[in-house]
Amino acid sequence: MPKGPQGQKRPADVIGNAVRVMKIATGEEPEEPPADTRNPAAVALSKLGAAKGGVARAANLTARRRKQIAKEAAKTRWGNKSS
Repeated sequence: MPKGPQGQKRPADVIGNAVRVMKIATGEEPEEPPADTRNPAAVALSKLGAAKGGVARAANLTARRRKQIAKEAAKTRWGNKSS
């Protein structure tokens, strides 16, 4: 039986999938939510890291420096285009 992105079992054909959906709808087969396969330590770090990265960098930059960075980015983005 093929497996989905999170490793759940899936029928290989459309008819088999329709039968499975019908069994779940009628209560013959329990609907299993996909298991959380993420690393708990990584999840905790990502929740703590909300103030890191671009947000923290933007908070530390002056308005003048942000403007310089934006001008350099626009020059790079639009300056090399060929007509």
